Amino acid sequence: MIRNDALDLLPVRHAVPELLTALDERGTAVLHAPPGTGKTTLVPLALAGLIGDGPERRVLVAEPRRMAVRAAARRMAWLLGEEVGGAVGFSVRGERRAGPGTRVEVVTTGVLLQRLQRDPELAGVDTVLLDECHERHLDADTALAFLVDVRATLRPELGLIAASATSDAAAWAELLTVLDGSGPAPVVRAEGRAHGSAIHFAPPPAGVRPAHGTWVDPALLRHVAATVREALARHEGDLLCFLPGTGEIARTAGLLADLDAEVLQLHGRAPAAVQDAVLRGGGPGGRRRVVLTTSVAESSLTVPGVRIVVDSGLSREPRMDHARGLGSLATVPVSAAVATQRAGRAGREAFGTVYRCWSAAEDGRLARFPAPEIRVADLTDFALRAACWGDPSASGLALLDPPPAGAMAAARQVLTAIGAVDEEGRATERGVRMSRLGLHPRLGRALLDGAPEVGARRAAEVVALLSEEPPREYGDDLAAAWREARRGADGYGARWKAEVRRLERSAAEAAGGAAGAGGDGAAGAGDQDAVAGLVTALAFPERVARAREQGGCLMVSGTGARLADGSGLRSAPWLAVAVADRTVQSAVARVRLAAVVDEAVARRAAGHLLSSGEEVHWEDGDVVARSVERLGAVELTVRPLRDGADPALVRAALLDGLRREGTGLLRWSREAVELRSRLAFLHRVLGEPWPDVSEETLLGKAAEWLEPELSRARRRADLGRIDAGEGLRRLLPWATGEAGRLDELAPERIEVPSGSRIRVEYGGERPVLAVKLQEMFGLAQTPRVAGIPVLVHLLSPAGRPAAVTSDLASFWREGYRAVRAELRGRYPKHPWPEDPSAAEPTRHTSARLRRER
Repeated sequence: MIRNDALDLLPVRHAVPELLTALDERGTAVLHAPPGTGKTTLVPLALAGLIGDGPERRVLVAEPRRMAVRAAARRMAWLLGEEVGGAVGFSVRGERRAGPGTRVEVVTTGVLLQRLQRDPELAGVDTVLLDECHERHLDADTALAFLVDVRATLRPELGLIAASATSDAAAWAELLTVLDGSGPAPVVRAEGRAHGSAIHFAPPPAGVRPAHGTWVDPALLRHVAATVREALARHEGDLLCFLPGTGEIARTAGLLADLDAEVLQLHGRAPAAVQDAVLRGGGPGGRRRVVLTTSVAESSLTVPGVRIVVDSGLSREPRMDHARGLGSLATVPVSAAVATQRAGRAGREAFGTVYRCWSAAEDGRLARFPAPEIRVADLTDFALRAACWGDPSASGLALLDPPPAGAMAAARQVLTAIGAVDEEGRATERGVRMSRLGLHPRLGRALLDGAPEVGARRAAEVVALLSEEPPREYGDDLAAAWREARRGADGYGARWKAEVRRLERSAAEAAGGAAGAGGDGAAGAGDQDAVAGLVTALAFPERVARAREQGGCLMVSGTGARLADGSGLRSAPWLAVAVADRTVQSAVARVRLAAVVDEAVARRAAGHLLSSGEEVHWEDGDVVARSVERLGAVELTVRPLRDGADPALVRAALLDGLRREGTGLLRWSREAVELRSRLAFLHRVLGEPWPDVSEETLLGKAAEWLEPELSRARRRADLGRIDAGEGLRRLLPWATGEAGRLDELAPERIEVPSGSRIRVEYGGERPVLAVKLQEMFGLAQTPRVAGIPVLVHLLSPAGRPAAVTSDLASFWREGYRAVRAELRGRYPKHPWPEDPSAAEPTRHTSARLRRER
């Protein structure tokens, strides 16, 4: 019996007629309905004609999470007075409860994508409702893009509704532009029924450190637990507490162990019994409930009895280090949209209270929306789906945000290496089979290639472990985790066994029923180690790693990694790393899960990275030449090359050494240094064609001015024998004839009135002529080079500075008197005439000057 009393309470019912009209007239619509209005439960029933007087339709509802799928199907079946599997059913990976009479089927977006890949027309489906589009999950964005394409090319009659709880409906409407050219899809808005809630800011005490990677300051969790206690003491009803991950949930549960309430832990990996208990509501004996949850409870779920929300202010988002091929989770502040979604949980059934564990000032600085997953996640799976859809670049897909070019390039590189796409990025037959396995392409490769060798059952068991990371308490040894999962004593073991059955069937289908060959029987521990290692290496060939000292290892991708202290894997010479992450502050990754392999397996799995040849490079201050066989970044065998190294490689290594250590590796005589200074002066004063001889430019042109000596050099010592001055002369402007004017424009020496030829120093801003004062007597005009007056350093008879001038005439008139008064008593044997401009220049004493006359 249909529960009309419950249906009548859902505010979205007032928007249903407008939505049905939009769907009939335009074929598509955007439904904007705040949380709690019934968009997830009432609307699909109305679309299917199960309530109201509309025509019968078969409706597919896509939700981003498995928990939301089950909850929505259960709620709709309850509203109809039925059990799940009748008029309302659901499908998630590995489980389907639906039959021939099912009119509304709730699926995950991942299941929807699988169906679209197998049957793009979605035969038998009349309308698709994509729920919670605002969350911007990659699968949801992809499914919507594919459905828009299906309506445009295959089934224009297919109804399509994008349901969003945010006010950003215009962008979705534009994306769903109606096929008849009448513009964006209509937007249907439902008014919310939320009872409202009071917001309280409860910032943590000073000194709480920001989260990074998956680390959260324990002090923040203590503050969250204290806030939970305070909220329970001050307000009635059950409490929903949002935390970023399962680890934080477990630690906070420990801090609340003595609470006089039922503490439940709700997350995607929670056992089905716990999920059901949370969604049923009502603690045993009327006890109050504290539900510690991740983002799974942000939307699509109503947790009965909740009147209080405590929000830690943190969430987890995927991140991808494309350079290293490592995915990870980042703990980030929630967006304003997510904070609003979380707060809405408190006011679903009555007026509620919300405690936000951050300040009002921080609240104003929150980002408006969470980052779209397409911008930050691994795009390998997306790229394969796009290739199988016939659009390898995804440029023709209706996406709110285009995929980043770098992430797509990295994804295509992976897909090419595993044979999923060809050189043009088009999906191969093998790639199509991978895409239909419901796995990440890496894991699809491991299942397809591993099954013929180790048997479909065992390949499926290992791949299932890789598909959903085992609990941390299983340890970091994948083979040991495999044995633990086989015992199946916990919720993870049950999910794992169900996934194994699904993957075993998929492997058999992909291989035409022949995948069972290869020995599926019980295996000993050593055999399990080998199987786990092989399958993991097939999935992640770039993460095959060779051990280094002190628990470290080097992946063939070039990423360093480290095992935890006390890990039993530290003695293994080779590993296949299944799970690793790297924090921003760390130079190496942390190995979370790995399997033991040997070198033969490493060579086979990462064979596309195997290379051998001569390697000549600059290392530790000299040329190193050797013959190397390597697997990516890992050196397998090394043999020194004493003779016969490729001259081109040697020359390149020498050039690299020069770039690293500078031109000081060459032989710089005094003449060479002076020539460089003269050329630098001319380039600065006159410009072209006089060459730039700065360090940067010389290193950039080393191949030009150091030949032929550079090509004859073999090691550092040979560089030290190259005359830099001779090389510099090759840079002179010989072609224009200006080279012949070098000594005219920038002479090495200048003849002064005494007849001495004095060296000019060009190393400073201006050329310097350092000369004894008496040798300049009689000279009225300052000497010039390239039209620039030199800076004359006038020296005492002892060679010490007495005066500096660039205007001799002025000095003789004004400065000389003071110098004469100071120095003639100190140097009485030298001439100090009153009028130096008319005096005879000399290099000698007064007595010798008289004798020479």
